[in-house]
Amino acid sequence: MTDIYTQLKNRAQTLWEPENLLNEKIVITARALSTQEAIGNPEDDDYPIQKGNEKLMQAEFKGSCGQAFTDHFGNFEGTLKDILDMPLTNNFQKAVFISALNAVLRFQGKADKTIHCHDEEPVACAVKLVAYIREHYGDVKITQIGFQPRMAQHLVPVFPLRLIDLDPENIGQKKQGVLIEGADATDDAIDWCDLLLVTGTTVANGSIELFLNRKPILFYGTTIAGAAELMGWDRFCLKAT
Repeated sequence: MTDIYTQLKNRAQTLWEPENLLNEKIVITARALSTQEAIGNPEDDDYPIQKGNEKLMQAEFKGSCGQAFTDHFGNFEGTLKDILDMPLTNNFQKAVFISALNAVLRFQGKADKTIHCHDEEPVACAVKLVAYIREHYGDVKITQIGFQPRMAQHLVPVFPLRLIDLDPENIGQKKQGVLIEGADATDDAIDWCDLLLVTGTTVANGSIELFLNRKPILFYGTTIAGAAELMGWDRFCLKAT
């Protein structure tokens, strides 16, 4: 079976080639955003991006922007053909591709909500998430992949919830009323749940294929904006721009 990144590249090419984007000298830049730029000044201070383990890398293309959370960030300039030809062997290359995908699909009008929300918007998003899951999935047991504290806070009183995270500082801790488990519990947590609630960051760090085609899946966040549109995946991202 073709891996997910090959599928994404092939589908992107079918959209970019007819508009002659591959043949133009188009420069895409990506840079790590500061916490202030990425999330503003929320009242709470427990968001992963505030800890500095990951940064939002931003691609800009003809006035349109796209972002990707990554733990391996830096700068890149090149054409869209360079992006499609790039081997995605590390997280930096994956983040370059995913942020570029988001920016270009936004430019083409194929994707939206590619810029992270700010200030108190994550709280409003989390409140609406509860209603969205109830409406679209019912009363389900949820395994959340990636610690998003406001989402966990609002899900715990309503749904049975397990939470998997890779941050060693979180694993084994009880936060927002839920015990945070490590990667070794992933398979058991997937078997246990009715719904996977998965951070879009998985498409930028190469772990996404651990979760596909196993249980109903709802992605959240800006990182997976373009990929979700190309692949037809359900995504919840209410307050991004």
